[in-house]
Amino acid sequence: MRVLLISANTERIHMVTVPLGLGLVAAALRQAGHQVRFLDLLGAEDLPEAVRSAIAAGRPEAIGISIRNIDDQNAQSPRFLLEQARDVVAACRSHSAAPVVLGGAGYSIFPRAALDYLGADYGIRGDGETAFPALLERLRAGLDPRDIPGVHVAGQAGGGGRAQAADLDRLPLWDPALDGYALQGEDIWVPVQTRRGCPNDCSYCSTARIQGRGLRCRSPRQVLATMAALARQGFRKFYFVDNNFNVPAAEAAELCAGLLAMDARLAWRCILYPSNVGEGLVRAMAAAGCVEASIGFESGCEAVLRGMNKHFTPEEVRRTLGLLARYGIRRIGFLLLGGPDETRDTVAESIAFARSLDLDALRVTVGIRIYPDTPLARRAVADGLAAPDDDLLRPRFYLAPGLEPWIHGAVAGLAF
Repeated sequence: MRVLLISANTERIHMVTVPLGLGLVAAALRQAGHQVRFLDLLGAEDLPEAVRSAIAAGRPEAIGISIRNIDDQNAQSPRFLLEQARDVVAACRSHSAAPVVLGGAGYSIFPRAALDYLGADYGIRGDGETAFPALLERLRAGLDPRDIPGVHVAGQAGGGGRAQAADLDRLPLWDPALDGYALQGEDIWVPVQTRRGCPNDCSYCSTARIQGRGLRCRSPRQVLATMAALARQGFRKFYFVDNNFNVPAAEAAELCAGLLAMDARLAWRCILYPSNVGEGLVRAMAAAGCVEASIGFESGCEAVLRGMNKHFTPEEVRRTLGLLARYGIRRIGFLLLGGPDETRDTVAESIAFARSLDLDALRVTVGIRIYPDTPLARRAVADGLAAPDDDLLRPRFYLAPGLEPWIHGAVAGLAF
């Protein structure tokens, strides 16, 4: 079938975002024999015209739209980004009779609510590489797709769940050059995903709804082979988008050894979980080309960290950041303030802690976005900050009582 894939994201938060998830779906569809046209709306000046032009050129028999962001997670003045995505769906409807299929990280958090709001025909929650080809086969044969794991059908009960590939090595990897991501400038960092799922179960996190709690890893051999092929095309900057590059630590060490042996002069970024980070791993990261690590330490107060179900202490954060500094790796820290049991004293403790770390950059968020089926959502209901029947699609935030407006002045000028 002829398939048009559209990345609806237009947000540039800290860096240009390359739509890895949609690219992986494109690779899977090509492997299954479908003809794929790719449209990234990041930077498009006229979204409806970009959609119209792509439909006219490709005459798609099915359209997939990736939904990355629901909102901008700004508790003070939130922007609901699905309004723009709904315009993209409407443009598809205006120029094509092809069924519209939603997917992506944002969609997977709110599969039923987002499908209803956006007015598409189908949605895929979870791993689109397995569910989308299966859905197309059912549509081509005129069969009911509701028993495909992860597939949601507009206006129909049943089906759903989450698509989840057990063996990531069996899924094809994406070549971004096939979809127009050649060497386009210094701000392009090629995303690399080595694992899915997260066992940490932080109280506010949506990852489990998207990928599950079980950790599923690509083999380092496959990841390294893909990066080597991209390096031969001229790509030199990569971003490991895994929630925790160092979990499991053995996989991270093997990747670093392979990158060092590749001798391709690559530069890369990653996200680290700050507990159990040994000097050997940090030394290997630096030798293998790591130039930047992000650490979501979230708070400098141990009691608040326990409430978030974090499995590290402020001292472990300090030690990990010290190791990174010792080996010349740029350090970006993240504070997340205002959650349950936060007080002015704990906020002040976190601010003092953050200032003592001598970071290269600090991002500060006040108010925690509430996602469905999380401990934070249950706490918000218990505290009267959300109704039991609220689907939470419209952005809702947890901000502990007694902090406003004081907290905004307290953090003014802290981020850099």
